[in-house]
Amino acid sequence: MPNPVPAAATGLPAARLSEIHDCLVLALDATERPEGYPLPLRQARSYMRAALRQTDRLIGGNP
Repeated sequence: MPNPVPAAATGLPAARLSEIHDCLVLALDATERPEGYPLPLRQARSYMRAALRQTDRLIGGNP
């Protein structure tokens, strides 16, 4: 079934992407621990960092 929405109309507004970016940064800051991380938390933080990099690329901040 074809998608009735053109591909160009599927993007998020820059303000929304900036909100997502800020939430990811806050989540990483909130889980910061100097003594290290158990495996599940390391994995979760890795996923957050990957999402943050993708968001940065979409915003146009970092290549």
